[in-house]
Amino acid sequence: MQQALHRSSLVPRGFVVESAYYEGDKAIVVVRASGSFGLCPSCGTASRRVHSRYRRRVTDLPLSGRIVQLLVIARRFRCDAVICSRQIFTERFAEGVLAPSARRTARLDTIVHHLGLALGGRPAAGFAKRLMVPVSRDTLLRVVRRQSRPPTDPLRVIGIDDWAWRRNHRYASIVCNLERRRVATLLPDREPATAQAWLAAHPTIAIVARDRGGGYGEAAAKALPHAVQVADRWHLMENASRAFLEAVRKSMRQIRTVIGATTIDPKLLTAAERLQYEGYLRREETNAAILALSKNGIPIKQIMRQTGHSRKLVRQVVRGERHDVFRTRQSSLDLYLPWLDEQWASGCRNGAELWRRLKGRGFRGSLRVISEWATRRRRAERADTQNLQRIPSARTIARLMIIGRDLLTKAETVTITAIEAGVPTLVEAREIIAEFHLMIRRKTEAGLTTWIERARASLVASFASGVARDEAAVRAAITLPWSNGQTEGQNPPLKLVKRQMYGRGKLDLLQARLIGAE
Repeated sequence: MQQALHRSSLVPRGFVVESAYYEGDKAIVVVRASGSFGLCPSCGTASRRVHSRYRRRVTDLPLSGRIVQLLVIARRFRCDAVICSRQIFTERFAEGVLAPSARRTARLDTIVHHLGLALGGRPAAGFAKRLMVPVSRDTLLRVVRRQSRPPTDPLRVIGIDDWAWRRNHRYASIVCNLERRRVATLLPDREPATAQAWLAAHPTIAIVARDRGGGYGEAAAKALPHAVQVADRWHLMENASRAFLEAVRKSMRQIRTVIGATTIDPKLLTAAERLQYEGYLRREETNAAILALSKNGIPIKQIMRQTGHSRKLVRQVVRGERHDVFRTRQSSLDLYLPWLDEQWASGCRNGAELWRRLKGRGFRGSLRVISEWATRRRRAERADTQNLQRIPSARTIARLMIIGRDLLTKAETVTITAIEAGVPTLVEAREIIAEFHLMIRRKTEAGLTTWIERARASLVASFASGVARDEAAVRAAITLPWSNGQTEGQNPPLKLVKRQMYGRGKLDLLQARLIGAE
């Protein structure tokens, strides 16, 4: 059913169109209020006595590719109430139509607000110009700030984490309402005192999810002693995996002995590997000299003066935290080694010929790489095969020890079997870490106390001590459904908005855009 189009339907409700005309590239629409009376803003008395009229020019939504301006004929009324102190007042328009002293209608202001939320200042201004909504970038940001409304939802379960204004220089904190899955607020730094003050102002919070850093935990314990703290499960599992990697690094001497890679033949090394090996020998000599002085009872400061090394290095050596491992360099030939072995076994032992054949198979390396490999192969045939074994890196060994045996190659299986047989403490550490991962995945914390006692006597004792210090939060992480993952997930949109502002926006604008966009 067709309906007639009235001019008044094109303007905001509550207005009647008197006339319309073009003024350059603008469409001017003369409107007046449809009502016959006004309400006094002081006493609320209705008045029909018109004192005078004046004209307001406000911008409305564009029409037919033209900027639309409303020429509002506004009235001034006399207040008839005897007790009212206001004699003359200006008529008010309906809520959500036109605010007092506004230069844009409410519906246009909503568009401007959302443009500012989505794009920021300069990009939004450029886009608004193409939409026939001329507005400056400063106005856009003012609208975003003015219309920002902090969430009023009562906070019961929150997550708190830090984020970088500028990495390694300045950090701030983000607080997320985990029940509503939205940002609650942004704090200007990550100091415990700041977090404590904010938490103390919200006593309704019952659960606080956080990472394993001590700052937020300390702040929550002081501000909300009744609240349950929940350690982040991802960080717990990542810390456990890192603890096992550190255990592998501490066991590298034993691993080298087990797999027969303690002896290095410099004749079998490339030029680059020979330089690495010489540096390794120098570092080993330094470690031995520092340890010898320490065993004689010489203090660290005196060792620094005698050797000329820094305090950090001397302390690391004395405490056994400086583990140096020599390993040969990974080669670009690793993918082609089986084919090269076949060619070598068939009798093709000329480096240049092997290089030409290998280029046809997609190899992009130089002739020197093949020549070095051929030279090493000839020397290796005359050398003790025990000296040819390469030791994988600690990270590689840790990875091979935790993945399924059916996913390993034959050579990897032999290596890992030798390590497991020769370094049983490393196997025990792997079992302990696997048991911890299993507790988190199955959400069973009954054996946590027993696990801590067992882990404290293993290579992952440092990690176990950290779990013991934060045992209540770890238990909550295992049993409760809450996690800090939602808070971590807010970091990408936060960083996107921050980078859109090119570092010029302050915290209030960043918070307004981040919360308003939700």
